[in-house]
Parts: sequence; structure tokens; C-alpha cells
Amino acid sequence: MNAPVNFEGNAFPEGPRERLVVIGNGMAGCRAVEEILAREPERFEITIFGAEPRVNYNRIMLSPVLAGEKTFDEIVINTPEWYAENGITLVSGDKVERIDRDTQTVIAASGRTEPYDKLLIATGSDPFIIPVPGKDLDGVVTFRDLDDVDRMLAAADKGGSAVVIGGGLLGLEAAHGLSLRGMQVSVIHLMPTLMERQLDEAAGFLLRSELEKRGQTILTGANTKEILGKDGHVAGVRLEDGTEIPADIVVMAVGIRPATALAKEAGLEVERGILVDDHMVTSDPNVLSVGECVQHRGLCYGLVAPLWDMCRALADHVTDRATGYEGSVTSTKLKVSGIDLFSAGDFSGGEGCEDIVMRDAARGIYKRVIVRDNRIVGAVLYGDTADGSWYFDLLKKGEDVSDIREALIFGQAFASGGALLDPNAAVAALSDDAEICGCNGVSKGQVVSCIEGGAHSLDAVRSGCKASASCGSCTNLVESLLAVTLGGEVETGPATMCKCTSFTHDDVRALILEKNLTSIPHVMQELHWLTPDGCASCRPALNYYLLCALPGDYEDDQKSRFVNERMHANIQKDGTYSVVPRMWGGLTNPRELRAIADVVEKYDAPMVKVTGGQRLDIFGIKKEDLPAVWADLNAAGMVSGHAYGKSLRTVKTCVGSEWCRFGTQDSTGLGVKIERMTWGSWMPHKFKIAVSGCPRNCAEATIKDFGVVCVDSGYELHVGGNGGIKVRATDLLCKVATEEEAMEMCAAFIQLYREEARYLERTAPWIERVGLEHVKLALADPEAVRAYAARFHHSQSFMQDDPWAKRAAGERADLHQHLATVRPSDSSYQLEKA
Repeated sequence: MNAPVNFEGNAFPEGPRERLVVIGNGMAGCRAVEEILAREPERFEITIFGAEPRVNYNRIMLSPVLAGEKTFDEIVINTPEWYAENGITLVSGDKVERIDRDTQTVIAASGRTEPYDKLLIATGSDPFIIPVPGKDLDGVVTFRDLDDVDRMLAAADKGGSAVVIGGGLLGLEAAHGLSLRGMQVSVIHLMPTLMERQLDEAAGFLLRSELEKRGQTILTGANTKEILGKDGHVAGVRLEDGTEIPADIVVMAVGIRPATALAKEAGLEVERGILVDDHMVTSDPNVLSVGECVQHRGLCYGLVAPLWDMCRALADHVTDRATGYEGSVTSTKLKVSGIDLFSAGDFSGGEGCEDIVMRDAARGIYKRVIVRDNRIVGAVLYGDTADGSWYFDLLKKGEDVSDIREALIFGQAFASGGALLDPNAAVAALSDDAEICGCNGVSKGQVVSCIEGGAHSLDAVRSGCKASASCGSCTNLVESLLAVTLGGEVETGPATMCKCTSFTHDDVRALILEKNLTSIPHVMQELHWLTPDGCASCRPALNYYLLCALPGDYEDDQKSRFVNERMHANIQKDGTYSVVPRMWGGLTNPRELRAIADVVEKYDAPMVKVTGGQRLDIFGIKKEDLPAVWADLNAAGMVSGHAYGKSLRTVKTCVGSEWCRFGTQDSTGLGVKIERMTWGSWMPHKFKIAVSGCPRNCAEATIKDFGVVCVDSGYELHVGGNGGIKVRATDLLCKVATEEEAMEMCAAFIQLYREEARYLERTAPWIERVGLEHVKLALADPEAVRAYAARFHHSQSFMQDDPWAKRAAGERADLHQHLATVRPSDSSYQLEKA
């Protein structure tokens, strides 16, 4: 086995390292590993098994993904690079089926056996399926992972009706998402009050009323008797009272159970959950457990906040620190846009409890604070949750509130005698251990430390300590802490490049040149990147900026490219790829057509399509066949069409004066020359060119990034067109008399765009941002045009190597190894897909 390497590419120090195997690639398992790495990064050789075929993501953010408010990429917690750079072996899509405690090994479904010195079980929970007839019908889904979300989205795409069984937190979030996707949604809840574990009757009534206003049907006190089916698929739900509700999909969200089967089979002590002590150690001293699967001091937790406390205690224990976990007080927020709801502690009442209630029906606000022995034991807030963190802090600490009891219900500002009417002052008054971000378990002290460490923007804080990086409900608190810590209002300024840095795209490009930065790690080190490995947004951008600034000197970092660019083909929704060979100016010949036909037949490609750019796109190529497909096309003289890249895509032409009676110039010939000049050039975004032989514009040159319209007296050059979602006609840049002038201006314009535009900014928004006059002025001087064109040609001398030929000829073995690692769950794939 090769020694694991860190981000700089250096091997970790050799020596005996304990083998830590983690069963569960979810939030608890990976957070425990993060906590261990933060304490002793070189102590363990770590292997993580995950049942899902993807990296670790934030499960509590599945609701916004379902609702269309976030993409999968935005909820990824640990990217593939994180595992690699920390020397962690990730075994995804391979469920552990047995633990052999005698030999201290785990055995996965694939037969893979992994030895351990310490084993961490983080198997989470299993959804509870009510045992009614029809529960196994196609169309009955749960709501626990991304696959469940995909099934719901597939059903929503077809429209129709959905029934959600369960009016708890997850059930209501599922109903909200399906409703936003256009389905008619009915919620069936056994109890008389929605979210009865978190809400009292009054708050439950307000919540129900709001959901019904949004078009949902809410049935409380309703018991499901049977799920009806037709031809093996869900058709509806029948209730105990005989009511039948039509349904094209049924979502079971009635609760969870700790996933203990693996631990029980291994002989560990299990009751409702896996029994653990205060250090998260099971009945076997070499086996630990955290998360929803455990039972600690008689309690099992189904919310995320206790997980972070457990993980800290576990990490302290395995790194020989003397702390322990004593249990958690939990709070709940509903992730439904436009509904503010907070609940914490015990609101059921009882002997010695006093209720302090405020109700403002007109504004839809309800607050209830439960006090026992002058200490808050529970709180329910609906409609105004601004003081949730304050109440929760008082509750957890058990502070005596007798001095502020009269003003308690009106919130922190009034309870302070009006001294904290400023929201920033109220946040400043919170203790350092007050919870700011419940989703990620981040305290006020951690946020302040992150800000003082250089995180001077909201995105930077999100990246540095993860506060506000999930549901976003604590964003106002984080912004207030930024203002308090930095001594003034948070500057809104230009958008930062990404959450990993406080610099803008323009700042980074300028500093690369100013400081002579020569690699991605060099940039991140010199510019004090907040995350050492960057993210799927900044790494491709940095790779491009360095490639543009240092042609011939900078070595392209393939790991920092989108999956399509790494694979030199377009990944499709079924995991196969499409391949587009280049056809210069849209021209082809019998040899090329025969080669394409042979490839289609040889590799059983299901479809060949003529593209809008006058090329042939071959669909359905298996990833293992890509090198052979490239080799066969190369043998016919064809090179990559770069249809996958942030690069020149195509040069579209009409037949021009050679054939058309309206043609004024040889548009086809000029198009071929321009394409041969510009192919292979990497750009901030995709780049399309067209040459039309006359003003009739058959090649649609006036909606391209660079367009040439031939006229009797020469060539009109147009820039900044876009035929996509937002159609934009080109602006006239200038008119020239000769082909040579047209080609030189084309090269100069491209280089100006390459040097000034921000990564992922097409020519249309770039010109709208900087102004056409700026472009015209930059290219007004013939010397400037020649200089830009010269820089472009210099860069092209290092770029015009066909990646297909290179990969097919000399790197096939390496490519096959790379192909095996590319999964559709790759975060960079998701970014490209979005």
C-alpha cells in the first residue's frame, strides 16, 4: 500500500499508526473523524465504509434539495479531495455486513475484509415503516437519503398527488418540497397536533393553518389502514374511517429506529440503541459508536446537535483527553421557507411548571416559555424566533431567571432593560459557549475565533467553521458577530471568489501576477485560504487563472477540472458519455463519416445526433470504452471537439460565396482557418464562433461569442452574443477589410476576454459588466491588437495538443485507473450538471 499523502503531496511520517475503521460515511462518522484529525492528524490510518455510492453530505439539508432551494453539490460536507488529502481510504457503495470481534476485522458485501485496532460504528438510523397492507408497493418511499429524494423528484416530474404519512419534522419538510414541485399534497398524521413532540397545541394550530394556506391538505387524528395499489404501483391510501386519498407516491415519515442490527449480530450490548458510556465506548473497549444508532444514559437522539457533542467526546477519548459526554438538550427548527418555528426542551408542563405565553394572532406570532423553579425548562416560538438562541442558552445553563421574569417573554432586548435593543449588542451579550449554528454545532466562541483568524465575510465564516453553511437560519446571528468582532457594519463589497477566501476573482487574478504565484497550493498559502484544499468552485477557477497567466510554465491540474474536462467527454444522466469529434468549420469527408459509423457500431452507441454547432455527437459510450473510441477516431484524423470544456466549442459556418448565390465572401474557408487557429484554447467559459457569408446570417453569427458577418466590402465583427436561456444579440465591435485582419482581431478579442473575464463568466455578461466601450477602447490601437493576438498565439503553442490522442496513446493505463474513481456523486460533477 502506498503511503498516504497530504495536500502538498508529501507522505505522512512513517511509523506505527493505529488502524481506525469507521462504519458509516454519514454526518456522525465523518464528524468524529474530523474531530480526531483536529487533535492528532497522524495517529490513525483511517478507512471509512459507506453504504451509499457517494461522499459525505448533510442529510438535514435534503429538504432544501427536494424543494429546489439547494443542489447536491451545495450540501456536500466532505469532497473526494478531503478524503485523499487526509490519507483516508473511502470505500463507498459497499455496505459492511459483519463484524468479527475475535479477529478485529469487518467484512463488507463485496467480500472486502478490513482489520482494525479501533472500530467506530456510526450506522445512524433506519426509517420506520408502518406494517400496513401495500407498504411494499412501488411508489412507497422513505425520506432518509439522496436516493429517496431522487425517487420523489422523479415522481414530482410526472405531477399528480402525493400522500405523506407523518406530520413530524421530516414529513412536513417532504410535503413542502413536493408541494413546491407542483404535486397536490396530503399529510396524514396520527396525533391531533402536528410535530407534537416539539410543539404545543397552539403552535401546532398556527403551523397547520399556514400549511393549509399553501394548498396542502392536513389530516390529523388520522390512522392509515391500507396503501392501495394498481398494477404493482401506489394508487392511494385508505384511512381507518374509510376515507380514500389518491396518490401517485406515498412518503413514509413516521419515525426512525437506531440501526443496531450489525452491532447486535456482533454481540455488543444493545437495547433500543447500541449502549455506550460517556466516552462513546461500547461493551467492547475497542469498539466505539456515535450518532443516532447509540443509546446513552437511557436516551437515543434523533436530531443532529447531540451528534457533535458525542463526536467531540469520542475524539477526546481516543486521543487520550479526559472529557466525556453527559447528554444533550436539543432544539428544533423547521426547514420550510417562510415559516419561523423554534422549539427546545420540555413544554409538556407538569408539577411546578409555569407557562408564560404571548400570542399576537394578527401577526401570527406565538411564544411560550415554560419555567420551573425559576429556570427555563422549555420554549416554543412561532412566527418570531429571533430570541431562540438566547432562550436555548438560558435553558442549557439552567440560569436563574427570577430577576428578568417579568420581561422574559418579550425577549433578550427587553429583559436587559432596553440595553440590548441593538441586535448586534444582543448577540455580543451571549456567552462564548452559546450555540449559534445548531446544524453544525458551532458556538459563538468558535465563530468569533474564526473571524479573528481572518474570516471577514459571511462566506468565509461558512467555510472556516461551517456556521450558517447549512439551513442558513443563523445567518443574521453570524452577520451580527461579524459586525461586532470587526468593529462595524459588514462590508457587502464585490462578491468573494468563493466561501474559501475573502478575495474577489479580480483580486486573485491580480495577485497571481503581482506575487508571481505559480501553483494552486502556492496561491492558497500566500493568500491565506480558509480551507486548505479549496472547493469545487475555487479550484477550477484557480487552475484556469494560472493556466492563462503562465502558459508553458504552469502544469494543468486535472484534479481541479470538472469531470467532463477530466474525462474529455460529456457525462450523461445514465453515467455513460457522449463524444464529439471536431469537424473543422462544420466540414467532413467520407473517411471521417466511415470512422464515426464504425465507432457507433463497434461500441453499440444508441444514438448519433447532429448538434447545433454542425457536429456529430455520439451518445451512450461506456466510460471503459472511451480510450478505445478516441483511438479509433484519431486513426481517422479526427481530434477532440472539446464539447465538454470551458473552451472553444465550435466554429459554425454557412457555405458562403463558394456555393451560395448570395454569399459575399468565403465564409467556410475563413471559419476553418479560425477554428484551426483557436481550437484547444481554454477559456473562462464555453466559447462559440460563427461565420456567415452574407447579412442573411444563416450561421447565426449574431448570437455567438464572436461572430463574423461577411459583406461585400469585407467583414463585420460582432461580440458578446448568447443563444442560451437569456438570449443576447451581439454588439458590433468593428469592421475590417481582410481575412487576416478578421483573424487577428478574433485572436485579440479572445485573449482580452481570457485575461479579464471571471471564471464561468461568458462573453455576454462580461461585456455587460465592463461595457462595450471598454472592449472597443482596449482594441482600438493596432499595436494593442497585435500584442493581445501575440499573447494568444503564444498560449496556443502550448494548448493545441489533442487530449484524445495523448490519452489514447500514452496514458491509457492511468486513465483506466482514473475512470474507476469517477462517480456521478463527485461534487465537481454535480457542479457541472447544475
